[in-house]
Amino acid sequence: MHVIIIGCGRVGAYLAQVLDAEGHRVVVIDRDPLAFKRLVRGYGGTTQVGIGFDRDALRAAGAEHADALAAVTNGDNSNFIAASVARDTFRIPHVVARIYDPQRETIYRELGIQTISSTSWAVHTIKRMLVGDAQAAAHQFGGGEVELIEVEIGTRLVGRCPRDLSVPGEILPVSIVRRGRAFLPTPGVPFELGDVLHVAVRASAVGVLETMIR
Repeated sequence: MHVIIIGCGRVGAYLAQVLDAEGHRVVVIDRDPLAFKRLVRGYGGTTQVGIGFDRDALRAAGAEHADALAAVTNGDNSNFIAASVARDTFRIPHVVARIYDPQRETIYRELGIQTISSTSWAVHTIKRMLVGDAQAAAHQFGGGEVELIEVEIGTRLVGRCPRDLSVPGEILPVSIVRRGRAFLPTPGVPFELGDVLHVAVRASAVGVLETMIR
């Protein structure tokens, strides 16, 4: 894949190195040429000084033929604009914007931009470690962007069903363990007391799931 990364901070540099090591063609754009010093020796991709949402800079980075773009600067607005230009102008198939402000995340997603909020992910993960919850992360996938969470069905959820806890692209109930046996639930199967529900959820949507459960 030809991947463009906008922002060579700690996240951008590490992402570039991981993708490069896997054999992808990587271009990193940053307005500060000193930022490229974060890339380890041996990085085989390319670097480019420029503003990530500038069309000429993106075109020079190969946006017209790129397969994916990640906007991971420290500015939410810059990341959103860059992702929008990548999607709407260059039709890049896979576009992700890193968002710090959780309140903007829902707005950006409603506008069709796939986002990852490191703030939301960190807060909900740390909170579960500190105080515990009725739900616990059983597995994490990728870099923790998606979690498989176990939810113990208590009295509040008895009689409700998987469709009540589903949000397209965000939250998906995938299995129920009932009296020691697991099965794949249909959207309308009612929960029973003592069920253990496994839910695939984007890390940034864990708070939404917690609200739905309560």
